Formats: sequence, C-alpha cells, structure tokens
Amino acid sequence: MAAMVPDRPAAAEVLFERRGRLGVVTLNRPRAVNALTAGMASAMLEQLRLWADDDAVAAVLVRGAGDRGLCAGGDIVAIYRDMLDGGNATAAFWAEEYTLNLLISNYPKPYVALMDGLVLGGGVGISAHGSVRIVTERTRLGMPETTIGFVPDVGGTLLLSRAPGETGTHAALTGAHLSGADAVFLGFADFFIPSSKLASFAVALEHEAVEAAVARFAEAAPPSGLAGQDWIDACYTGNDAGEIVRRLRAFDGQGREEAAKAAEAIAAKSPTAVKVALESLRRVKGLTLEKALEQEYRVGLRFLAGSDFREGIRAQVVDKDYSPRWQPATLAEVSDEDVESYFAPLGNRELRLSKEHNNV
Repeated sequence: MAAMVPDRPAAAEVLFERRGRLGVVTLNRPRAVNALTAGMASAMLEQLRLWADDDAVAAVLVRGAGDRGLCAGGDIVAIYRDMLDGGNATAAFWAEEYTLNLLISNYPKPYVALMDGLVLGGGVGISAHGSVRIVTERTRLGMPETTIGFVPDVGGTLLLSRAPGETGTHAALTGAHLSGADAVFLGFADFFIPSSKLASFAVALEHEAVEAAVARFAEAAPPSGLAGQDWIDACYTGNDAGEIVRRLRAFDGQGREEAAKAAEAIAAKSPTAVKVALESLRRVKGLTLEKALEQEYRVGLRFLAGSDFREGIRAQVVDKDYSPRWQPATLAEVSDEDVESYFAPLGNRELRLSKEHNNV
C-alpha cells in the first residue's frame, strides 16, 4: 500500500484508503456538505502525487461523506474571517487548490469523481477536471459565485466558456443550480448513474477496469433543460452585461418567462462580479487550464481586496439577511476601467502553474 499522508489537523476531514487497486478519497465534512479547506486541498495534493507513482493503484475514486453532496465548495466562512485579517491565508489556499485542480486534469490514471448531490464552486474544481465524471438524478451543480460578490474560479471559467452556445454564460451570470443532465450537456460531466447504484459501482471499481464498470452501470442521461433554449443564445451574446439584462427583460419569444427570471437573478448579483465574470469568460477562450487558473487567481486576489466579496458572504452566510449592499450598486456604475483593473498583472504575486509544477 502507498504511504499515507502524515497526520495533520485536516486528517479527519479527508480520508484516504486503498481498496484492491482503487485509491479512494473521501471528503469527510458531511455537516458542512464537505466544504473544502486548505488542509484538505493540501492533503489531497500530496496523496494524489503518491498514488500517481504507485503501481499498486490503478485508478482513483473521489466521493463525499454523507448523503448531501460531494462538496459545497470552499469554506467561505473561513475565507470571510481571513478577509477581515488581510486575506493572505486565502491567497495561499487558492494557490494550493488551483495546483490541485491542474494535477487532477493531468492525472496519469483514471480519476473517477462521484458528483452526487451538491457540487458547487470548489467541488467542481476537484471533480469536473477529472477523466471520469459521474452525475446522478440528485446532482445539483453550480458556480454560484456572483451571488456572494465573486466570480467562477477553480478552472470554472474555462469549463463554462466551452459549453454549447451561450449556456455557460447563462450559468455563470445567474449562478443557477443545474441538474446532472445539465452538467453532462454543459460538458462538466461524462456519465449518468442512478444514485442507488453508486455503492455497487464503487465496489466494481475495486476489481475491474474503469471502462468496464462504467459500461455496466451508466445509463442515458435525461434531457437537459438547457438544450434547445434559443433565448439563451439570443440574449447572452456580446460583452455588455447591461445589454444582456436588457435583452433578457425584453425577450418576447418562447422562453420569455425563463428569460425574465434570469434577468432578475442577474440584477440581484454583485454588479462588479457580473461584469468581471462575463469578461473572464470572454478572455479565457482558447487558453489552457494553466493559464485560465492563473487568470482566475489574479482576478480572485482583486476581489479579496475589494468590498463585494466580503459583503456577499456576510449577507448570505454570516448574518443571513440576504440584503447585500453592493458597491457600486448597479451595472451602469461599473466602468470598463473598473473591470480591466481586475485583470492587471500582480507582479511578484502572480501564480505560475505548469505540468512540471505538479510533479506528475
């Protein structure tokens, strides 16, 4: 058996074991829907590197403890507290987390992610970059960062930019929770397996090839509610978030009710986050994951230094008054120069990633 990660404060929060030729990672914070901490990301990074070089491990399985979901994202309460203290710990956490995301995308062995239940934010980062991504009828996937005054990260901007038509733009700006079928349609997942069969599927992976187990258990995914929605492509084109909202409100064809709901959802988000998220999706097209993560890190540090990210977490999670006071308060007040400032170089604080950096 491969050497295990030494004991550390986060050891109980993420568990590692080998079952047959399968390395199993279990995120173990079920009361927090397995929200990711810095210690968990560091432990996963170390163990995955060990298993990559271990001939006794043929594949890796990642799952969440409990029945609520794989991972509800990063621990935003911890991020909020750190922002009040300067944000340095969060910057270090993101550097480790993004390195983990890149390692997963380059992993030399099958990396199977069980995306059952909630899969949000950072949960997408540890699953959707894998090679075998499984969703169920219980999957609720999303990149809801604009709701808390932030933007999609963990490589999410790149994944969203590759979705059919403008469906990724719709998902990014509204922060909507998506079904397993939607995840497959958007390109965030590969296979649909009913949740009742996941335990048997995991056992099968212990003694048979991943391809064979998938072939036995996977079923056709239900139709996605995003497929064939012409109003999405009609309304979300271009680089002007204000114009997108105007189009959504004025849309009078089939899907007008959904378009109106999307407009109101976007209008409730941080105007700065909406505009920067849209610009991030446009700029990331054609980039590698390494460069996408580096761009997200640059943007993320700017949000750490601003007010909307902190205010969004306060309103949604800390005080739970659900009445954030965004600054600026409207899309019209966020200038092009404001948006551009989020992408300016960070100098010696830049994150530099490469395949070599991941030691795989």
